[in-house]
Amino acid sequence: MSYTKMIPYINAENELESSVLNLAQCYSLNGADELFIYNYSKDDATREEFLKVLKKINKVIDIPFIAGLYVNRFEDVKKAFYTGASQVVVKKEIITSSAAMIEAADRFGKEKIWLELTEQEFEQSKAEIAAPSFYCGGILLKHVTVSTQLHSLLENFPCPVIIRDSLIRNDLSTLCTYQNVVGISTNYFEQKDIMKAKRALKKEGVDVNTFESAVSFEEFKLNADGMIPVVTQDYRTNEVLMVAYMNKEAYEKTIETGKMTYWSRSRNELWCKGDTSGHFQYVKELKIDCDRDTILAKVHQIGVACHTGNRSCFFTDLVKKEYEDNNPLTVLLEDYNIILERKNHPKEGSYTNYLFDKGIDKILKKCGEEATEIVIAAKNPEAEELKYEIADFLYHMMVLMVECNLDWNDILKELANRR
Repeated sequence: MSYTKMIPYINAENELESSVLNLAQCYSLNGADELFIYNYSKDDATREEFLKVLKKINKVIDIPFIAGLYVNRFEDVKKAFYTGASQVVVKKEIITSSAAMIEAADRFGKEKIWLELTEQEFEQSKAEIAAPSFYCGGILLKHVTVSTQLHSLLENFPCPVIIRDSLIRNDLSTLCTYQNVVGISTNYFEQKDIMKAKRALKKEGVDVNTFESAVSFEEFKLNADGMIPVVTQDYRTNEVLMVAYMNKEAYEKTIETGKMTYWSRSRNELWCKGDTSGHFQYVKELKIDCDRDTILAKVHQIGVACHTGNRSCFFTDLVKKEYEDNNPLTVLLEDYNIILERKNHPKEGSYTNYLFDKGIDKILKKCGEEATEIVIAAKNPEAEELKYEIADFLYHMMVLMVECNLDWNDILKELANRR
């Protein structure tokens, strides 16, 4: 779906890591479509610290982020992408090696390399940038002046453009109307309601990413009180968190704000989950069942869902038959967490702790051995041995992941980026 993206930017230069992380997470939860995070320091140590911060940001947000940094060699771009960045931005004024940029475009794709420049630089370099052989696939344009000249510069330009602007002098809706502009990057939304700004843009005819219901509330089948039950799940794990009710007002407020809002039957009032506890539920997806009498909500849960302090309201067993949970995600997460627990709290006689004690070289040796065993087992006509060797490899791979401070979210995000 094509729409103009709202892309808050974060200047990470001379900022505390905690401040950058908190701001990134706040933007992610409250309606940003992407983030642009930059630190153009030429100091190697500072750049390495910035890359570490980006890795941490990738763990706490669930929207794409663009990384802006000083590039001296191909390795700098590669490291930036390995943090989880969806694109890398380089400043035209401080590029020292076009060869590094060409290599990066060949390796990762031209569309993932963006160039940051001023309107004046853009005007001077437009022909060069538009050439098919140029290494960048997009332009981050800053310090613009709304004018017919800018309109002319952007008209029929072959690359997508993100305009970076503080919105002090320029109007957001005007910038969104320029041809080939796919997003607006600004710091204007700090401590502001991004969803509210998007709704205002929508009213002005700008195509932005807001929540809109595909079915009107009037088409839902309600109970005698004029309400519809809502089953709320964690969007990552599908864990059922709670069940509550919505009337029309609560449903429309949820759509408007992107935060789960219910109708409290006990208090007889509108209830935005988290207003008092801070345990907000940010909407990821809403579905209606076949009879249109129950809503399924998938949410990003902050903290716990239950007022008792439990993660889910469904923590009391009534009837339970022992069974083997073969859900791949559940099994891999549980095994990973056991390995992590062994790392943090060693247990005498544990093979896992033996591997951690021996260190990275021993773990890598075992991963190599198990990979070889997979190759040998795969040559046999029966799959039983192969199944065993793959399980062995996955276990040792998870030991390696824990040793290298990776978790399944890191791996799955990277796989998702490749789809």
